[in-house]
Amino acid sequence: MDTIKLTAEHRTTVRKGLGALRRSGYLPAVLYGTDKAPTSLQLNSREASKVINRIMGTALIDLALDGGTHKTLLREVQRNFITDEILHVDFYEVAMDRVMRVSVPVRLVGAAPAVVTHGGVLVRGLAEIEIECLPSDLIGEVTVDLSVLQQIGDNVHVSDLKVPTTIKIITHPDEQIARATYASQEEIATEKPEVAAEVEVVEKGKKEEEGEGEAAAPAAKPAAAAKEKK
Repeated sequence: MDTIKLTAEHRTTVRKGLGALRRSGYLPAVLYGTDKAPTSLQLNSREASKVINRIMGTALIDLALDGGTHKTLLREVQRNFITDEILHVDFYEVAMDRVMRVSVPVRLVGAAPAVVTHGGVLVRGLAEIEIECLPSDLIGEVTVDLSVLQQIGDNVHVSDLKVPTTIKIITHPDEQIARATYASQEEIATEKPEVAAEVEVVEKGKKEEEGEGEAAAPAAKPAAAAKEKK
């Protein structure tokens, strides 16, 4: 996995001053961890937004601060729900010698013969799964080749997923990733995709509230979640 790098500096502006901070070209952020008190940061908004918007799946970020480097995950990205501008970012610092639990997306690739040849309908199940690994072994996503769905009724379950031996899948093996079904059955009962529950993270504190005048989305989806275990 390619190394993603960002540079940050300490921030003193809080609450109502964040609007002016953004207008001056800075992106407010917070760095925290299981054994680390929250630290207020600011990044060059243009450079940071460009990097963050290119991140696909779950990835480690080398955050440069005070001459050192912090290994982090994107915990949450808040955006303006009208312009999609990034308003605030949470970074979660991980310990490289501790196993962590994160959610990674499942990407479907290829074509299912059951759909292309036999006229079936593809039904997607989980869009992401939970895994455990050391930070150095983190994978950005899990890919599933749909060519295994040869006939109507064929399924792909979590137990069918192929991951490196350094990765432990936490999601129940019987959970469904994808299946091919008859179109008529799908019209009668549409199956809603399941979404993996967000992993609970022990936080030492809460980041400051956003400044007035910003059109922040009511509920921002976390980019990644991490839970460290000794």
